[in-house]
Amino acid sequence: MEKRTIHPDQMYIDGLASNNSAVIQSIYKKFVPKVVAYIKNNSGDEDQAQDVVQEIMILLFNQAKANALQLTCPFDAYFFLLCKRKWLNELKKTANKGVTINEDLASINESTQEMIVQTETFDEKQQLFDTMFQKLGDKCKELLQWSFTLKTMEEVAEKLQVTYGYVRKKKSLCVGQLTQWIQEAQVYKSLKK
Repeated sequence: MEKRTIHPDQMYIDGLASNNSAVIQSIYKKFVPKVVAYIKNNSGDEDQAQDVVQEIMILLFNQAKANALQLTCPFDAYFFLLCKRKWLNELKKTANKGVTINEDLASINESTQEMIVQTETFDEKQQLFDTMFQKLGDKCKELLQWSFTLKTMEEVAEKLQVTYGYVRKKKSLCVGQLTQWIQEAQVYKSLKK
């Protein structure tokens, strides 16, 4: 498989990852009006459009923070397509019937479609993780949250005022339980493919 060139618009993804307010304002100024207009012209209103934009911005932020997004197409096309698909899925849910997505294939290259699929898969994985994480007990959640933010397990042990050995063993048990629940979920099997 050929190595894809990173698009200059990667700056928007990097800006989201670093929570750069100038980049975020630029995205809202340059790209959001097109999405709002599309949603308003397709059975939506301003609030619904802003909700879709917000969900996609959070998704892109999470994906950028996880270093899981290398932009190989213009940000405008990618962002608009994500928002459009999100809106059509919302319409599909509320109408309780299928919605046909007629993409203009001439304007969407293979690279963009691959990125959309990767982003949607990332979102589904994130939702699965979040759902299963919420099933954990309070002690497990607290321990794992600290281990996500602190650099070493020694710091986690100090923060929780327990021994290093306890933290390591408890983390192992918590991660094991979380992993088991994730792997047993129906959604996991389809995401694994």
